[in-house]
Amino acid sequence: MKKVILVGGGISGLISAIQLARAGISCMLFEKKTYPFHRVCGEYISNETLPFLQGHELFPDQFKPPNINQFELSSVSGKSKKLTLGLGGFGVSRFAFDHFLYKRAIESGVEVVLQQEVDSVNFIENANHFEVTTGQQTFISDFVIGSFGKRSRLDQGLSRAFLERKSPYVGVKYHILGDHPRHLISLHNFNGGYCGISNIEDGKSNLCYLVHRNLLKRHKTISELEQQVLMKNPFLKNIFSTSEFLFEKPETINEISFETKEPVLNHILMAGDAAGMIAPLCGNGMAMAIHSGKLVSEIIIQAVNENLKREWVENMYSLKWKKLFASRLWAGRVIQNNLFGSEWSSRMAVALTMHLPPLANFIVRNTHGKPF
Repeated sequence: MKKVILVGGGISGLISAIQLARAGISCMLFEKKTYPFHRVCGEYISNETLPFLQGHELFPDQFKPPNINQFELSSVSGKSKKLTLGLGGFGVSRFAFDHFLYKRAIESGVEVVLQQEVDSVNFIENANHFEVTTGQQTFISDFVIGSFGKRSRLDQGLSRAFLERKSPYVGVKYHILGDHPRHLISLHNFNGGYCGISNIEDGKSNLCYLVHRNLLKRHKTISELEQQVLMKNPFLKNIFSTSEFLFEKPETINEISFETKEPVLNHILMAGDAAGMIAPLCGNGMAMAIHSGKLVSEIIIQAVNENLKREWVENMYSLKWKKLFASRLWAGRVIQNNLFGSEWSSRMAVALTMHLPPLANFIVRNTHGKPF
């Protein structure tokens, strides 16, 4: 019997594991933490995922996620424009959604190993299998899916090229209670970054921003940065001044990289952020994680059922992954680098949405995929 090991229990890993287990393939998933827990994330999912999630009983109805159909963009100075999101999406926290998928994985027969970090993944050529080592023991598998997120110790062990280029970005996230409209996702610029806010379950809003590391160093503390920089934008000043912040301290992540990554490396099939991270302003990292988890599991299932070789699996996954996501990741990088994060560029972005609606709609379409 074929066996699959998944390294990392985020969305892509859990979706893959559920699909594999339901297809009768033995799989083991390693997650170094214990559910539920928070992750730095925009917590917005494009409706491109609805057919798949609903068709496989993976849509989180129990949380009554808000339907989001409008996008608001503001410049550093506070000029703003709203656009209709043709496809739209919904909001749900990673705290709730990951835990929901974890329970579905257990119900589907996935062997989930919590509070164990994978130290190494080695492909043994002459045996045609993997050896996956944790602090306690070594496991054997036929396939390994790398679903270990944005940045992992395993990336260093694999000498991944994107690590050679230091990323200047830091991500900061809060959950808040305020009066943010239920149907709206907003993107507010400030000098050196941008901040997204949208509603999730239980009347809460997710506030998550990306900032240049040097700016944080200059102001020394997150609180001082928010006071002196973010709150120059009137929208952000109002949010920070009138909302109830629900975390004792924010969730943070350093060196967020949007560099190109390999979907297959050392025979490991990478999924979700491990294969490539979309710029947060595009708001669809969760949707891409769901889609890549679906894709990699479908290819493995076909290979097992038809007794196809490893080479076919790797080539097919690389080909389909690039076809689905490469241009979308590129568009996210271009949009981020040229239209956000400074006073001049944010004014330009708002002006473009006001005076060139076709361009604005083009950007919206390219940050949402097609239903699958």
